This record gives sequence, structure tokens and C-alpha cells, in this order.
Amino acid sequence: MARAGLTAERVTRAGAELADEAGFEQVTMARVARRLGVKDASLYTHVRNLEELRGRIALLAADEKTLRIAEATAGRAGKDALVAFAGAWREYAHEHPGRYAATQAGLRIDPELVARAPGPRRAVELTYGVLRGYGLAEPDLTDAVRLLRSTFHGFVALEATGGFAHERAPQRSWDRVLDALHSLLERWPAAGEGDEGDLV
Repeated sequence: MARAGLTAERVTRAGAELADEAGFEQVTMARVARRLGVKDASLYTHVRNLEELRGRIALLAADEKTLRIAEATAGRAGKDALVAFAGAWREYAHEHPGRYAATQAGLRIDPELVARAPGPRRAVELTYGVLRGYGLAEPDLTDAVRLLRSTFHGFVALEATGGFAHERAPQRSWDRVLDALHSLLERWPAAGEGDEGDLV
């Protein structure tokens, strides 16, 4: 019999808290069960296995991060929107390192769970909204999305591992990176011949 009050959401939140404290790779069914004060078997009434639990953590984090970005960028456009978007991304990664790692882990998540989670879809909408403010259209939109994700994730990943050893403060570099991204997006190079998209 499942323990009273135990739900998939509660199990997921316990896993997310553990991820932030110990690291996403340290999340196991046994450790989450101990955190909740239940036997391991009790969790399986609510989540099928560790893969599903980790997928649920990733979706929870995606929802949280997207909500933060939406609030930060509301009513903004151009560079203001870009800076707010990037700042919200970086702040979430700093505050919730384990949850953030889950969003970048490339997990295979049950499509039914993904369909019920607004975060991933809303994240795409928000990113494309910021970039459309620069007048970009496909295929440039997709290329620019990949550029932003690579830049933001690369920066916060290096910060998390102490990768910036130079005496210059990372915040100063972050500000200059955003200045450079804004300038690039305003002057995005025209697509070359034959660059209208991928052949099917």
C-alpha cells in the first residue's frame, strides 16, 4: 500500500531537491526514498523507475526555468529582452544546479509526460519571440536558437566547474558576451546559396 500523502509530484520534488544538493547523477530511487522516510518499493507506485523520475525532474526544472524567463522578459524587446532572458537562465542554473543539469542531460522522457508539461513548448516560444524581435526568420531562427543555447549553457557550465580562473570577474565577461550577441543578432549574416533548409 502506498504511503498516505505520497504522490508523483512529491517524489519528483524530493528528487529535485536531492539533485540540487548532491548532483543530478546522485539521484537514485533509494536516496529519494530515504529522503521521504519510506521504503524504496513505495516509490514505484508513483514513478515506474529511475529513468521516469529523472525525466520528471527535468520537466519540473524546465517548467520552473521557463516561468522565470517568461516573467523576466514580459514587456521587453530587443537587447532588453535578450539580457533579461539570459539573466534568468543563468540565475536559475546558479540557484538550482542539479535541476538545471537535468534539463541538459538529453534524457529519453515519456512523450505523455512531455505533452502534459508546458515548460519545453513555452521555452521554444519565448526564445523564438526574443529572436523575432531581431527580424530573424527560418532557417536563421534555428541557427540563432542554437547559438544562444550554446553560449548560455557553455558559460554557466564553465562557471559551475570553476572554469574561469582569470582575475577578470565573470560578470564583466557575461555583460560583454551579451553585448556581442546583441550586435551579432542585429547584423545577422544573410544565408548563403543553398542554405534554405535541410533536404529531406
